[in-house]
Amino acid sequence: MPTPSDTYIQNRERIQPNQTNNYDTAHGGIVMHLMDEIGAMSAMRFAGETCVTARVESLDFRRPIPRGDIAVVESWVYEAGRTSVKVRIRVDREDPRTGDSERTSDSTFTFVAVDIDGNPVGVPELTLATDRDRELREEGVTAHGE
Repeated sequence: MPTPSDTYIQNRERIQPNQTNNYDTAHGGIVMHLMDEIGAMSAMRFAGETCVTARVESLDFRRPIPRGDIAVVESWVYEAGRTSVKVRIRVDREDPRTGDSERTSDSTFTFVAVDIDGNPVGVPELTLATDRDRELREEGVTAHGE
């Protein structure tokens, strides 16, 4: 059975001029796209199936990501249902010259596992095998007061 640690993914993308708004910061839609992509990867790693976005909860944009900074996106599965998984997703901005970073966005996305015809399929149970797994589960559950 997969664990939160098995599904943990961290990805980096430098924000380019074509990803910014007239304030020279990342478009919110670009940030959400990055979150959706990385979150889906965690969900698919967990389910062993294609996963599609079913819900986005409380997507908070706390501060912008300036052009040229790096969007650091991390995600992991912290809860599993019958055909769905909840994925905690956080985004930090990172200065590529100094490594200084700060949280910019966070959310919980729900993904549903589907077969080749787009029909929901079952997902495995979540296993908490290590202290790190329990910490990731707790961070996911308490993030939005669940």
